Amino acid sequence: MTTNVNAAAMTAPRAIIRPSRGWVSLRLGEFWEFRELLYFFVWREVKVRYKQTAIGAAWAIIQPLFTMLIFSLFFGRLAKVPSDGIPYPVFSLSGTVIWTFFANGLSQSASSLVDNSNLISKIYFPRLIIPVASVLSGLVDFAIGFMLLVVFMIGNGIHPTGRIIWLPAFVLLALASALGAGLWLSALNVEFRDVRYVVPFLVQLWMFATPVAYPSSLLHEPWRTVYALNPLAGAVEGFRWALVGTKYTPGSMFVVSAVMAAAALLSGAFYFRRMEKTFADLI
Repeated sequence: MTTNVNAAAMTAPRAIIRPSRGWVSLRLGEFWEFRELLYFFVWREVKVRYKQTAIGAAWAIIQPLFTMLIFSLFFGRLAKVPSDGIPYPVFSLSGTVIWTFFANGLSQSASSLVDNSNLISKIYFPRLIIPVASVLSGLVDFAIGFMLLVVFMIGNGIHPTGRIIWLPAFVLLALASALGAGLWLSALNVEFRDVRYVVPFLVQLWMFATPVAYPSSLLHEPWRTVYALNPLAGAVEGFRWALVGTKYTPGSMFVVSAVMAAAALLSGAFYFRRMEKTFADLI
């Protein structure tokens, strides 16, 4: 009996986990194998976000709604900021909805590794799942805010055109931008805990450097294209163009912003994988 058990133990498959060295591959195949775990992480993020809250998912409406009201009062009515030919409340809300999705995804992914330190130090799974789940879970809030935007569009007599087929591309651009920056900041936050103090300040500055409350048409070429080095500039302007029908086609802006977002995402993923072997020790 003992001999059979020992023989079975010797022939059983084994997995040996060794730390990587230097710059390593992204191992996306392994990430795909854990796709079911990603789903459960996303679902957990959504449930935890509204657990024991007084008004639940209504926060996804309150945040963009009140931001739009403040922008409409100070930028639209008092400062008379132009809105590319559409009512300013719809203009600002369309920018706020996509920006809020990016900002929440960036903030949550930046702190995601530290928040899940108990899992990282005990069991093995692709750590990339954690920040990815933090960003993807924001799609629920985005969908709720998007419905609010549709209500405002209908109330102002604005109807989507054939441009709406481009809408997923600009949402994907915002998602890639949030994940790219989130991968860098989450990995850095493990080693330097003061990153958590930098993130809110960074998000605040980034919002004013993005055409949320004002149009990028205030800039003339080539500065408008240079402005698109901020990947959210192309995402916000493209989102407005595809959904509410602003006059200026963000072709060159989208290309530049997409290149910047892809560079941030790719470099962030490789940096994350390089630092991944130290997470369990440092966290």
